[in-house]
Amino acid sequence: MSQGYSTYDVRERAVKAVRSGYSVSDVAAIYQVHRATLHRWLDRWKQRRGYEALQRKPGSGRKRILNEERLRKLKKIVLRPASHYGYETDLWTCRRLIQTTQRELGVRLSQPTMWRMLRGSGLTYQKPERRYFEANEEQRKEWLQKEIPKIKRTVKEFKAILYFEDESMISLTAMLGKTWAPKGHPPQQAVTGKRGGIAALSAIGQRGSLVFTLHEKRIASPEIIAFLSQLLKHHPRRHLVVVMDRAPAHTSKSTQAFIARQKRLHVFYLPPYSPDFNPDEEVWNHLKHQELKSHQAKNKKELKKLAQRKLRRMSNNQHLLHGIYFRCCVADLLN
Repeated sequence: MSQGYSTYDVRERAVKAVRSGYSVSDVAAIYQVHRATLHRWLDRWKQRRGYEALQRKPGSGRKRILNEERLRKLKKIVLRPASHYGYETDLWTCRRLIQTTQRELGVRLSQPTMWRMLRGSGLTYQKPERRYFEANEEQRKEWLQKEIPKIKRTVKEFKAILYFEDESMISLTAMLGKTWAPKGHPPQQAVTGKRGGIAALSAIGQRGSLVFTLHEKRIASPEIIAFLSQLLKHHPRRHLVVVMDRAPAHTSKSTQAFIARQKRLHVFYLPPYSPDFNPDEEVWNHLKHQELKSHQAKNKKELKKLAQRKLRRMSNNQHLLHGIYFRCCVADLLN
């Protein structure tokens, strides 16, 4: 179990998760801390009945280059777009942060120290998620304010199981990973030059479950209807709440007619251009960038068999699915 530097935000969210009904074991796994550490945070909260008790206490040893106040300022800088500080794009690099920290905080840090400070503040070097220009922020806010309470009420009223659904194309063209090699001599990786791929549907559940199906054709209304039927058969006596985007196959007349006939099925639609509201998007991200990285499938049949094996292994890894689900900003709102 990894036990890195925990930020105040992580400690607060972990304690809130336990207080809302999640087990200590599950929360410890999601936030990658030892259960004993989580119990210490809970004890500190109980003793003072407040989250201020979770603030980190100053320790002994060599004085930090950046104190807590400057670390907070550094994090505040990183969480703003780099263009706010005069750069052409919004993304931060170490060089940009070193320059900005010297200008804004009066401290010059080396690159290794900057990396250490950033990781110590709970930050990691990540590829940003796409946010579409066409997305309407007012519409997204309105959806959070109006639809989230409706979803929560429906789940509570029918004691329903909550799922987020999405589909994706899995390409024969593999995403290549990285490996060690002599400088200036990049290694070669044999992959197929064939085009094409397979279509996949999945739904991730609030409690760490994953249901999926694969097709060798593009997803249309019949495939969506079949998948929703599969979900209902998977839970023969339970009501289901399914949240999905507004793709044509989801909102077609035939799909709408099927949904209207199902007494145990309650469907909610995400606002347009809002993939970040759907935790199932991260299922595909993990599958393509981790599980299928540098895959060796040479045709659709091999790719389908490989993807099926990888998805089945993911579906049996509840800790992984918990982590994927709770990385989504909407997940906490539906707790």
